Amino acid sequence: MPKPKQSPLSSTAVFHKQVRVTVADATTDQLRRLIISGELTDGTPLRQEALAEELGVSRIPVREALSRLEGEGLAANFPHKGYVVTALSRDEISELFDLRSLIEPDLIALAIPRMTADDLERAKAALTSYNSDIDGGAVPSWGEHNTRFHMTLYAPSQRRKTLEIVRGLLVNTDRYTRLVLTLGTGVEQAKEDHGGLLEFCRKKSINQAAALTLDHIQRARADLLGLLDRKTGTR
Repeated sequence: MPKPKQSPLSSTAVFHKQVRVTVADATTDQLRRLIISGELTDGTPLRQEALAEELGVSRIPVREALSRLEGEGLAANFPHKGYVVTALSRDEISELFDLRSLIEPDLIALAIPRMTADDLERAKAALTSYNSDIDGGAVPSWGEHNTRFHMTLYAPSQRRKTLEIVRGLLVNTDRYTRLVLTLGTGVEQAKEDHGGLLEFCRKKSINQAAALTLDHIQRARADLLGLLDRKTGTR
């Protein structure tokens, strides 16, 4: 029997990563790598039947993989069109994280003197949910809990317009931060940063909290840009 034609999608190396990896996990990993590497470019249709045939799996794990990738911001599902690859823009990443670096350290410095015990408890609850979902691999909700944690800490600043801007920035950077965490880079560092930030707020350590906030944002930016550069072979 002739050997089937090899394609970028049909590499089976990912399916032997570890015994407990499911077919849906492996399919998601393979498609994610192809999107990040640029082999599947922005706007490429992700047709379930074609992908299932290429990967040698049923449509069920492909459907699950596409749903996960949509949650990570790497794919979008349009009526009458189906799933397509969405873009990862280096320039957009830099701009969004640079804006966060300019605003958020000052915002937390303004917030800390006004923080109450209830504010800290709400932030702790958000952080507990975030860590639980990180450990459990519940990707779609990571961004929600991350945003809730940061916004709870910033809210006492009472800077309404600035808070609206920061919320928008957090939502727009969510897909990128989830991508870094999904690929296993920066997970423990992110948890450590968040825990340290909450502790500095509890101690009213304004300068340390502002410095850690800046470091936290810049680390996420550097991790993501480094990831993209390694995958695309640039810079």
